[in-house]
Amino acid sequence: MTAHPQRLVPSVRPEFERGVTDAGVIGDISRPLSAWERLTGNTLARRIFILVLLGAAWQGYAVWTQNPLMFPTLSETLATLWTSLVDGTLIERCLTSLRVLVVGYAAGIAAASVLTMLAVTTRFGNDLLSTLTSMFNPLPAIALLPLALLWFGLGEGSLTFVLVHAVLWPMALNTHSGFMGVSETLRMAGQNYGLKGLRYVLLILVPAALPSILTGLKIGWAFAWRTLIAAELVFGVSSGAGGIGWFIYENRNQLEIPSVFAGLLMVIIIGLLVESVVFRTLEIHTVRKWGMQR
Repeated sequence: MTAHPQRLVPSVRPEFERGVTDAGVIGDISRPLSAWERLTGNTLARRIFILVLLGAAWQGYAVWTQNPLMFPTLSETLATLWTSLVDGTLIERCLTSLRVLVVGYAAGIAAASVLTMLAVTTRFGNDLLSTLTSMFNPLPAIALLPLALLWFGLGEGSLTFVLVHAVLWPMALNTHSGFMGVSETLRMAGQNYGLKGLRYVLLILVPAALPSILTGLKIGWAFAWRTLIAAELVFGVSSGAGGIGWFIYENRNQLEIPSVFAGLLMVIIIGLLVESVVFRTLEIHTVRKWGMQR
């Protein structure tokens, strides 16, 4: 008979009791931010700081050159800007320009929407958009100004025509690029729900491609704004009232250089307001809220 192997008995280990370590010894998981950290973490504060630096550089360079006919100081420009705003001259010119801009911008967006929807739903529309953008996107909008004068005369019609050209092609290109980048999973999901045509574009493609669409809107706005100012500098008067470009041109002829710089500064201020308020608010409540953009 074989003997059974001796059964192993586990050794008895001493018991240890650990005390709870104070979390403060390890370090604070979170702490209140200092005033400097809160300030540097604020986007608006950083941008204001940059603007202050640019303004100081402007003032310093103008004082150093001592040539107000060529480069007036920032303080003199701001004083002229305030005077022009108070007497209503510059406000009236800005409203005239913005009214024409809104009409041309909206018309350009509408035309771009039609072309893009046609491009994503039919082969002919895709070929049409590719051909037209290759032809007309490299063409500067201001180059069409002589034709606009011949076709629509001296007025808002000519300005609207060149604005539509400035907005249409970048808006269509960015929107179409965004539509082409929509994943096949989303496309098949929309098709499984029976979405076709316009409903398919509005409910599936537009939300998924919204970052590209917003980029097209911003680029189109920038092109339209500078095209409008350039066009007004050339022939400026629309329906008997000139815009801000014409304000700059008139003061240049009269050698009112501070007023010229005040007009240019107003163009910059409007651009900053539209970019920082309108488009930023739109982004915060759409693509950033949905996690599509940081």
